[in-house]
Amino acid sequence: MLETSLALLILVIVGALVFDFINGVNDSANAIATCITTKALSIKHAVLIAAICNLVGATISTKVALTIGREITSPDSLNQLVILASLAGAISWSFITLRRGIPSSSTHALVGGIIGASIANSGLKDLNILGIKLIVLALLAAPVMGAALGFLLEVILVRLAKNGHPSRLNRMFRKLQAISAAFVAFSHGTADAQKSMGIITMALFSFGAIKEFEVPWMVMLACALTISLGTAIGGWRIIKTMGSNFIKLQPVDGFSAQCAASISILSTSALGFPSSTTHVITSAMIGTALTKRVSAVNWKTAANIVFAWFFTIPAAATMGFLMQAIIHEIWILSR
Repeated sequence: MLETSLALLILVIVGALVFDFINGVNDSANAIATCITTKALSIKHAVLIAAICNLVGATISTKVALTIGREITSPDSLNQLVILASLAGAISWSFITLRRGIPSSSTHALVGGIIGASIANSGLKDLNILGIKLIVLALLAAPVMGAALGFLLEVILVRLAKNGHPSRLNRMFRKLQAISAAFVAFSHGTADAQKSMGIITMALFSFGAIKEFEVPWMVMLACALTISLGTAIGGWRIIKTMGSNFIKLQPVDGFSAQCAASISILSTSALGFPSSTTHVITSAMIGTALTKRVSAVNWKTAANIVFAWFFTIPAAATMGFLMQAIIHEIWILSR
């Protein structure tokens, strides 16, 4: 029995790292899309910067990991099967959207996966409704903050630079974008690597390998390295969607959007709440574009992204519910 439980624990850890890797691939566009569309950096250099800064950001704090592990459902009510089903639901939905080139939220996918698997296991009684409400509120508030800050920063920078020579300003902001891209990647690490840390910590706590619900340093390091590897490989389909098909940006626009997104993500991470970096950077890009004209945004692409935002939690919850039912039946039959 111990051997079986240990095998499940290993499977959960591997699944969490796979999810972390997919997250890095899926979200590689967040930090570098604006750099690519403004030609501030080559794809090769942008991906390298993003990977390194992701790694650094992921080792700064574990507040978001603890929120994921404790505030959606009670850690005491979970077992390895439920955690595995949560991951399977989130990975399934993330894979579907990745294949279609839709920059959906892996944060939403994981939250939905945990909710669905927990309901399939024990109904609604183990869900932390208040915690879920606060998490969803943070997921909604961060993009709004990103859009507002993007708009505000763009207005300020354009006014400050209105008397400057266009070519000189473009060169300056292209250089500044290398810094702002690193800032976005760093903030991404503080938010997104934390999700897999929370899942692995849940699994270790359920197994009894740790007595307190705290993230071990080895878990932090493993997740940081994995998400950086995913970022280094890059999700080129999504980079194309975010970097060229969505909004046409000038260097000043890209700098404004990246700074706005970074501030929003770091603010929510500092409070211990997860945020969708995909949502935030997209909203910040829209905010900067709206300072010019409404037609600056490809609203068809934006509509597809927004649809994915709102559909992801219920879709991933459904996947998590189904995965829990399937995994539970396989577990019963194999005993």
